[in-house]
Amino acid sequence: MTRLSPLAYVPARGVLQTGALAPVALYLGAYLAVCFLSDDPAVLAAAAAGAALAGYGCGAGRAVRFSFRLGLALAVTMILVNGLVTSRGSTVLVRLGEWPLMGRVDVTAEALAAGAAIGLRALGTMMVIGVYSACVDPDRVLRALQRIARRSALTATLISRLVPLASADGARLNQAADLRGPAAAPVGRFALAQRLLGGSLDRAVDVAATLELRGYGIAASTGRSRTVPSRYDRRLWLAGAVLGAAAVALLLFGGTLSAYPRIEYSPGVPSLVMAVLLLTGGLATWRRGGRVRGSRI
Repeated sequence: MTRLSPLAYVPARGVLQTGALAPVALYLGAYLAVCFLSDDPAVLAAAAAGAALAGYGCGAGRAVRFSFRLGLALAVTMILVNGLVTSRGSTVLVRLGEWPLMGRVDVTAEALAAGAAIGLRALGTMMVIGVYSACVDPDRVLRALQRIARRSALTATLISRLVPLASADGARLNQAADLRGPAAAPVGRFALAQRLLGGSLDRAVDVAATLELRGYGIAASTGRSRTVPSRYDRRLWLAGAVLGAAAVALLLFGGTLSAYPRIEYSPGVPSLVMAVLLLTGGLATWRRGGRVRGSRI
């Protein structure tokens, strides 16, 4: 049986899966805004942890773990790259001498701290995106946006559906290449990428033909479908509004990290309060009786 991508949407009875799109967007958007706008390490770490709690509460544990591994890899890469390319800072940890095209390379504590702050931002962003991808039905997004931008909404929805399929195709091609036996000629990455691209183009042609047969080229229908409200919408509205307001207050009064020329960080009371709110806000997706146990194929 084919194993779905960790970021693929799977129907479940979780809070984010059954909630209306507007409160879900406000709730997750508050976490995403904090990751984009804040440079406070404590707040960024709390945002990543809160998004992880929200994902686990909705049964998207695989998506949370996958996003964490991907975000952690990005964070480590940013720390290493910033430490090598930026020699600013007064606390020199390692002197690596002269490098071609880069000149003198000195690894400073300030450069590593600045890279860690950027890495935390990337980690939190990946966690929020992973939870959204695994918990929000792309078909619901298409139905909600088709009156505003029908073709753009359809394109975005198809991308969110076809990217996990392309990832699964790549895994199957790699597995098939490994099963050819030791006597077979090795299959290079270029050949695998070429076959994956060809299969993706064939699938795109089939999807286009199917959409044409189903009448997507005809003018949009004027009929309206009635949206059934969820009993979890109120808690998402409340949590999203509180986190959004706290994020605005944090930008005005919160602490900041200054890495150069010396590391200076003063979180203050607003930052600590925001960190606590982000952590507890992740529990808004947990229902009475525990978290949802999602089924992952």
